[in-house]
Amino acid sequence: MAEAVAEAMDKGQHLLVQAGTGTGKSLAYLVPSLLHDKRVVVATATLALQHQLVERDLPRLVEAVKAAPGGQGLDTSHAVLKGRSNYACLHRIREGVPDDQGALEVELPSGSLGKKVLELRAWAEEETEQGGTGERDNAPRHTDREWRQVSVNHRECLGAAKCPFGQECFAERAKEKAHRSHLVVTNHSLLAIDAIEGVPMIPEYDVVVIDEAHELTIRVTQAATDELWAAEVERAARRSQRHVEGDQANDLADAADALREAIAEARPGRFDRVPEQLADALVLVRDAARACVSAYPKADASDEADAGRTQARGAVQEVFATAERMASGSDADVLWLTEGTERMPPRLCVAPLQVWGPMRDKLLSDKTVVFTSATLMLGGDFSSVATSVGLKPSERIVDGTPVAEPSVDEHALPWRGIDVGSPFDYGRQAILYVARHLPPPGRDGLVRAQLDEIVELVDAAEGRTLGLFSSRRAAEAAAEVVRERLPHLTTLAQGDAQLPELAAQFVSDPHTCLFGTLSLWQGLDVPGDTCQLVLIDRIPFPRPDDPLLSARQKAADAAGGNGFMQVAATHAALLLAQGAGRLIRTHADRGVVAVLDPRLATARYGGFLKASLPPMWTTTDPAVARQALARLSAGATP
Repeated sequence: MAEAVAEAMDKGQHLLVQAGTGTGKSLAYLVPSLLHDKRVVVATATLALQHQLVERDLPRLVEAVKAAPGGQGLDTSHAVLKGRSNYACLHRIREGVPDDQGALEVELPSGSLGKKVLELRAWAEEETEQGGTGERDNAPRHTDREWRQVSVNHRECLGAAKCPFGQECFAERAKEKAHRSHLVVTNHSLLAIDAIEGVPMIPEYDVVVIDEAHELTIRVTQAATDELWAAEVERAARRSQRHVEGDQANDLADAADALREAIAEARPGRFDRVPEQLADALVLVRDAARACVSAYPKADASDEADAGRTQARGAVQEVFATAERMASGSDADVLWLTEGTERMPPRLCVAPLQVWGPMRDKLLSDKTVVFTSATLMLGGDFSSVATSVGLKPSERIVDGTPVAEPSVDEHALPWRGIDVGSPFDYGRQAILYVARHLPPPGRDGLVRAQLDEIVELVDAAEGRTLGLFSSRRAAEAAAEVVRERLPHLTTLAQGDAQLPELAAQFVSDPHTCLFGTLSLWQGLDVPGDTCQLVLIDRIPFPRPDDPLLSARQKAADAAGGNGFMQVAATHAALLLAQGAGRLIRTHADRGVVAVLDPRLATARYGGFLKASLPPMWTTTDPAVARQALARLSAGATP
């Protein structure tokens, strides 16, 4: 893999590398990245991997390089770069938080919120004194609401030149360090904002390595998604009132009322055609926000930095940009209304219909990109993932030769795909059990036959079970039945406590089951005897009412493709592979992946899904699965 990455960097040729868990893929791209003669960016999806790279892998590698012959002269400088809101803001900490009228309020909030904010402020000052990074990841435990009291987003920031604390600013210092470094570690979202949205966030670079690349299109989509709700517009209007002399702030407040009424009349879900009242309200908000922004007094060069005014104006600009995008009705976007909850009002959301076009035009056409993940071959092939990120299957190079006739298109982007395999012997270490005898899953959740199957498998494994469910309701129903019928085991359900606490309890006692939903499918690493059974209740197809994926499926059908296979089956294959990947994390791991959805064995698309999974030994016999689990729980090899 290291040789392939180095070759891709030298030739300026895109590369997709599937590298299974345990291959050491971080090392395989970090070594050629340090050896490359120009700056390299490494973008990850999760904070956990970012932390691993910066705190463990890079320091060890740098130490080894410097000890090697000729290593002293190599530029091993590296830095971490995150979005501005990931750093504490000294101006907000020292000068206060704008209230609803846009005035700075130095007083702390009351109660536990105020106590936590005081703790975060003290931590940030300590970070300043000790030369720390001021990153959110290093802060005392806190909630999103508490962190917002000590941070700002890019629109609220005064800018280093105007801020009295610009010289000490954590975000600016991180940016400066990145400009001095050969290797910059960042995340998918910041990469998307920099490369695709054109907002300069990362210093100039030659190559980007995208780890956890199976998540890239989701993260890019999230970065390009905007939301709007009436209370947000209303608050922007209130904050503007002390800075705008005319009626523009009041007009914006009236537009917020019109938006609230229009949202109340609209039905949640995707809009193929926006209701007239809602379309009118969006135009009203757009025009009122534009007029309000224009009414702000022009900043004079001699003006002192006014954080309240800057942040209030930034809030109105954000409302304008989002309302303008929603009101434009572009075919390139999908607009939908969320369901409201007790804690969260209904929101309008807008997201790109697809991201492969912008990725191809604004990232792949300009930089060399290395994509890597344990899950890049879906259905046994790279084509699905390659297409989703903006590469064409016809542009692929195999053994130095294009798979299609050489193109005269000067915009063609040649790429290679390699699978470096896995250090694990899946045929000996793991069994894939498909419960072919069960009824297909229905809309009403788990049925008696599925619950009986779960109990029998968990009983055979004596706990040691990670249950991955398609919904919170299904996870809770399974947990309730297992607690009732197997009371000697400890059964945890997502939501019983914070995920790190649940994971720690799961690891500490082998006779434990942990049942949950999506965050467990990809974010949990539990090697060893803790996890010998991974239960998957159904093939994780997207919900039919998912506004974005249903729109993408419809668009694929309209273009003459197979929307189900291109969107729904690909989505399911990726999640299924990630979920099954929770089982084998080391050479010593053994166990069973049990899929309680017979369609994996009976449906025409089942072969595509199975080809996306590790090459486990497969059975549809429940007795074989239970016997293997019983032998494992007794300490014998299955």
